[in-house]
Amino acid sequence: MVNPVDLSVRLGPLELRNPVIAASGCFGYGVEYAGVVDLATLGGVAVKGLFLTEREGHPPERIVETPSGMVNAIGLQGIGVHRFIREKMPELRDRGATVLVNICGSTLDEYVELARILSDVEGVAALELNISCPNIKEGGITFGCSLPGTHQVVSAVRRVTPLPVIPKLTPNVTDVAAFARAAEDAGADAVSLVNTFLAMVIDVETRRPELSNVVGGLSGPAIRPIAVRMVYECRQAVKIPVIGMGGIASARDAIEFFIAGASAIQIGTANFVDPFIWGKVLSGIAEYMTRHSIARISDLVGTLDTTAREQQWTSS
Repeated sequence: MVNPVDLSVRLGPLELRNPVIAASGCFGYGVEYAGVVDLATLGGVAVKGLFLTEREGHPPERIVETPSGMVNAIGLQGIGVHRFIREKMPELRDRGATVLVNICGSTLDEYVELARILSDVEGVAALELNISCPNIKEGGITFGCSLPGTHQVVSAVRRVTPLPVIPKLTPNVTDVAAFARAAEDAGADAVSLVNTFLAMVIDVETRRPELSNVVGGLSGPAIRPIAVRMVYECRQAVKIPVIGMGGIASARDAIEFFIAGASAIQIGTANFVDPFIWGKVLSGIAEYMTRHSIARISDLVGTLDTTAREQQWTSS
């Protein structure tokens, strides 16, 4: 009889039953997919980003398909934190979901107030700070592209909440590892990366942008190799756990992130292609671990072996 593998992970004070998390913005508020996937079987559900008040987002067109991905400029449309607590959290609790609430702010005070409010809500397991959305012109992205700004917002939220604090980092900077260090120094329990890459699509017949916002965020398999590299760089730079994401569409993709240094992963765009992906990825990870005699998922994290490559380079 084959012993079952241990898929549980620990992200600072946050314990997850497995390392597979539904990414914010691609899984609604979680309850929308409750008829397709048992939310209790996921490591976590990172809900759609919340501001203090409701937000309409950008007008259409807001999504355009690209080779191996898509570009979106939804504009962080959402129901606001109070409706979320009232309308969504009761069902998330009832269904046994581990809820990571993604919070957004136009100002530092908004992040702080959101953290205060959510700290008193039963069932909220962690706060993911959205300081990296590339398709709105105010708020989070301003913090996320500035090292002092990243430190400022993380430390401000850290002071007002006992919940795990996980800033979501932007890839649209020259040195993402420096931002991971700034978040760690400010008291973050983990970092998640990457958010989407700033991108643009043009209709060549009309010579107009495909998106109403002109630019948007690129996601999907096209960005995965870059995201893997950034996760690897951050893993080398910080001691806190890294949650990796960016174009994951299979167990093999997820395993690549683990080897690069991610303690957990998030799946986003692939959920639109295959809403049943969750069980396939989890079983694929378990099969890989069994085949390689890896008892705990944590034993796989950060196991990239660059020795032979380095030796080959120095000897050539």
